[in-house]
Amino acid sequence: MSRTAAIIVAAGRGLRAGGPVAKQWQPLAGRRVIDRTLDAFRDAPGVDRIVVVLHPQEMPLCEGLGEVLAVAGGDNRSDSVRAGLEALADGGFDRVLIHDAARPLVSQRIIADVIAALEDNQGAAPALAVTDALWRGDDGIVTGLQPRDGLLRAQTPQGFHFDPILAAHRAHGGAAADDVEVARAAGIKVAMVPGEERNLKLTQPGDFVRAEAMLREAMDIRLGNGFDVHRFGEGDHVVLCGVRVPHDKALMGHSDADVGMHAVTDAIYGALALGDIGRHFPPSDPQWKGADSALFLRHAVAQATERGYAISSVDVTVICERPKVGPHAQSMTERMAEIMKVEPGRISIKATTTETLGFTGREEGIAALATALLARA
Repeated sequence: MSRTAAIIVAAGRGLRAGGPVAKQWQPLAGRRVIDRTLDAFRDAPGVDRIVVVLHPQEMPLCEGLGEVLAVAGGDNRSDSVRAGLEALADGGFDRVLIHDAARPLVSQRIIADVIAALEDNQGAAPALAVTDALWRGDDGIVTGLQPRDGLLRAQTPQGFHFDPILAAHRAHGGAAADDVEVARAAGIKVAMVPGEERNLKLTQPGDFVRAEAMLREAMDIRLGNGFDVHRFGEGDHVVLCGVRVPHDKALMGHSDADVGMHAVTDAIYGALALGDIGRHFPPSDPQWKGADSALFLRHAVAQATERGYAISSVDVTVICERPKVGPHAQSMTERMAEIMKVEPGRISIKATTTETLGFTGREEGIAALATALLARA
């Protein structure tokens, strides 16, 4: 079975983009450019290993990049790519994708198309046809025209069979515009797959503005619902949304029976299509007996964060006759915000009764309904 690695080239200084740090470390719609690029390849089926090539002075930053192999780059792009290839040389990889970290909006379609093209070709890369008129110029004056027939704009990832491109880089020596240039110098034929305008390379400050606009248009929204019920038993308080509320009864459950927090946790799991609390923390497991439900909620939030989602908003409705939730709603909101590490203004906690109808109306227990909105740009 073929094994594919991805090399993310992030060793450049990116000075034309402006800013206090290199462009790959700058924020783009709230997340670093390099993190967005890495997530694209983490999510890509068929990519078995990721190598990030960094500027030698930025190697300490690799600790915040997750499970990747970090390699120090060289004096130019070709040297940096070769460093990444050499780090993979004994890994048993058949194919490699080489991608610029400054292209954070690369789609899963492009990645998949490049991998698929390598079934029948030693090299493959995305490209876009040149549609604008092309001029030559000197000192601010148009000096000639350049026919655009057959001209294309190169993009990444550029994919290759591993051994031939490693040999090509070892033999090349010197700088090259991209890996297709190195491949062609070694006689490797490179097939083209359709690129996308969205797969732009961040070079100038205005490119960040364009990319943020594209992200707003293509924002990934996830919605989840959660519902939970716990019955009353003997006790002198209940725990609701992380707050101890005095009452003449207690809620019964394997954990602390925080019905509100359980509903929110299940809503987040639901938005991520990860089942419910019982899947992650089985009630049959004695280690969760009496557990603080904040443990469950933190786990759900961590799952969202690892997948690149932020908690956009949470709405909770507690259904009971007593105790009264209103006097404690603000404390509940602040506690939930603390656990989820979001602004309190993104959390709504309210209560309603069933007009003495049903099990909540008979004060046999408490129910809670929650909705969670997750967003990834």
